Amino acid sequence: MSVGRWAGTGSSILSALQDLFSVTWLNRSKVEKQLQVISVLQWVLSFLVLGVACSVILMYTFCTDCWLIAVLYFTWLVFDWNTPKKGGRRSQWVRNWAVWRYFRDYFPIQLVKTHNLLTSRNYIFGYHPHGIMGLGAFCNFSTEATGVSKKFPGIRPYLATLAGNFRMPVLREYLMSGGICPVNRDTIDYLLSKNGSGNAIIIVVGGAAESLSSMPGKNAVTLRNRKGFVKLALRHGADLVPIYSFGENEVYKQVIFEEGSWGRWVQKKFQKYIGFAPCIFHGRGLFSSDTWGLVPYSKPITTVVGEPITIPKLEHPTQQDIDLYHAMYMEALVKLFDQHKTKFGLPETEVLEVN
Repeated sequence: MSVGRWAGTGSSILSALQDLFSVTWLNRSKVEKQLQVISVLQWVLSFLVLGVACSVILMYTFCTDCWLIAVLYFTWLVFDWNTPKKGGRRSQWVRNWAVWRYFRDYFPIQLVKTHNLLTSRNYIFGYHPHGIMGLGAFCNFSTEATGVSKKFPGIRPYLATLAGNFRMPVLREYLMSGGICPVNRDTIDYLLSKNGSGNAIIIVVGGAAESLSSMPGKNAVTLRNRKGFVKLALRHGADLVPIYSFGENEVYKQVIFEEGSWGRWVQKKFQKYIGFAPCIFHGRGLFSSDTWGLVPYSKPITTVVGEPITIPKLEHPTQQDIDLYHAMYMEALVKLFDQHKTKFGLPETEVLEVN
C-alpha cells in the first residue's frame, strides 16, 4: 500500500473517531441536561407528592390489611412531634446527594461569600427576595451543592419555612434531613439559646407577601414593616446578615393581580388564614423550553451573603432599639445590592425597591 493510501486511511480513521467523540459528547450533554431538569422537578413536586400523596396513602392504609403500619407510623409521629422545633434531624448524607449538584447546575446557582463568620456567634440571615419558591435559599443552605459548609466552616445553617409543612407525614422527614425547620418563635428561640453557638437561621423575610410581586426584571423586597426577626436577634444577641439573591425572581413568570381585584383578594385571604399565597405562575415544560410547565427557567441565581451586623443581647428590647437595628439592616441590604448589581447583569441605574 502506498504512503498516500496509508495517509488517507489514517485521516479517515481520525475523522471517524472525532465524529464518534462529538456524538458521544452531545448525547452525554443531553443526558446531563435531562438529569438536571428531573432533579429540579422532583423538588418542585415534593410538596405535592410527599406531602399530599403520602398523607392520602397512609389514610388509605388504615382501611387495608396493612393498617398496623399506618398506626405505628402515626404513633411514632405523636412522640416525634416536637423534633422539627429542635432543629430536626440533619443528614449530611442527604445534603450531599448528587441530585443537588444537578439541581445547582440547571440554573446554575452560586453562593458568594463576602465576609467571614465567627463560630462563637449565632446569626439570623435575612434572605431576599422570596421569589416563587425560594430555590436559591434551598439549594444554598439546605444542601451542600454550593459548598456552604466549606465557605462558612463551623456554621450550621437552618432554613426556616412554614410550620404547616411539618404536619405532613414523610414530607417532614425529607425537609428535616436538609436542615430545614419551622419558622416560628419556639424553634428560633431554641436554636439560638439552647443549641450552642455557630447557628445560622435563614429567614425569607418577605414571605408570602413578597412572592405575590415576584416577576422577571423586578428587584423589590417586602421589609419596611417586617421587624420581628430584628426583635428575635436582639433578644438572643444574634448578628444579622443581609442576603440578596440575584436572579431569584427570573426563574418563573407570574400573573400579577392588581390591588383591589378579586384575584388579589383571594390571595390575601389565603395568606392570612393559611400562611401562603397561591400564585398563578409557570415555567417551562419538562421536555421543551418552548412549552409551559412547572419546571423553572434555567436562569442564573447568585446568592450574595453580606457583612454581619453586630447585635447586642437585650432581654427586653424597646421599640426604639428594634427600629434602630432594623434601619441599619435595611441600609446594609441596599448597600449589598448596589455593590454587586452590575456584576450580575443589572445596570448601574437599577434601584432596589424596599416596600
